[in-house]
Amino acid sequence: MMPRNSGRAMTELDNIRHWAGDKRGVYEVWYLTWNHPATDQGYWLRYLTEAPSEGPPRAELWFARFDPDRPDKTFGIHKHVPWSELASTAEPFSITIAGGTLGHDRAVGQLSGDGHDIRWDLRWEPASHGLRLLPDVMYGGDGRAETIVQSPNPRVPMSGTLVVDGESLTFDRAVLGQTHVFGKKHAYSWTWGRCAELGAEGALLELLGVRLQRRGITTPPMVLVTLDLDGEHHRFNQFRHVALNRGTWSGSSVMFSAWSPTVKLAGELSCRPSDMVSAPYLDPDGTHVFCANTEIGDARLTVWKRSGLRWLEHRRLEGNRRAHFEIGGRVRDPAVVREHVLAR
Repeated sequence: MMPRNSGRAMTELDNIRHWAGDKRGVYEVWYLTWNHPATDQGYWLRYLTEAPSEGPPRAELWFARFDPDRPDKTFGIHKHVPWSELASTAEPFSITIAGGTLGHDRAVGQLSGDGHDIRWDLRWEPASHGLRLLPDVMYGGDGRAETIVQSPNPRVPMSGTLVVDGESLTFDRAVLGQTHVFGKKHAYSWTWGRCAELGAEGALLELLGVRLQRRGITTPPMVLVTLDLDGEHHRFNQFRHVALNRGTWSGSSVMFSAWSPTVKLAGELSCRPSDMVSAPYLDPDGTHVFCANTEIGDARLTVWKRSGLRWLEHRRLEGNRRAHFEIGGRVRDPAVVREHVLAR
């Protein structure tokens, strides 16, 4: 166990592989999202271990590029490899799948297939504090939720290089977010969103919405929201907030609102269908699910603060081409025609 006397050690603990190698019926994901400031291109890098209830386990490496000015250059590819090609360490944290290695402060690798060749060498300063989207009680033990979400590096400055099909891009303290997810099954329907470039220094919006299905009954949307703004950390992600938060998601748009006794907010994440890639997921129990993802959406957010008995508008925030979000469920969105392709 790593020492708990430094901020970096604390956040690195949230990245360490959760499931033991012999555990079945589970999956585990580490993903990064970021943008290139000069071109507005967005990127999604994803490391996955899948241990189905039946059949051999495997590891997967995913990459997607989103180009707002050249939609024909938007694409996603992923590769499946045998369990034997997976390697991981806990101290320091690292996971290696096929040609990609992820650490707590770096990502280095390459992926090729379906006519594409991608190479990356990215480094960042680890966050001093992580972000946990779910209610506090959901962390600390198995079985409390079908999926656990935590961001060891929710908003960090990243530098490095990325080469996509011969196009070389350089990053100098670009904003990057990195999240760790592990569980047994995806929600019946879900949305996730992040915007870390809202026109205010250090601002970060992150949200999660889910609809569950139990015995054929689908629950109303449950929405959890966090916002860091002007040095304040607003958390609308405990069970007491769920009854008051609202959210809807469909197509290529997410609408949401959240409330506390002193602060409330409302916002939207949106994009064109051509800005999304449809990713085919497979739950450990064999259920097929689909995730429409973008890293070049637009974010709009209004924040109010209470003054006595009145609500006064406090800030309006925008993040054009900087909203990272996805919409997932059991049915693929026919409007999203570009598919994340399995590279053979």
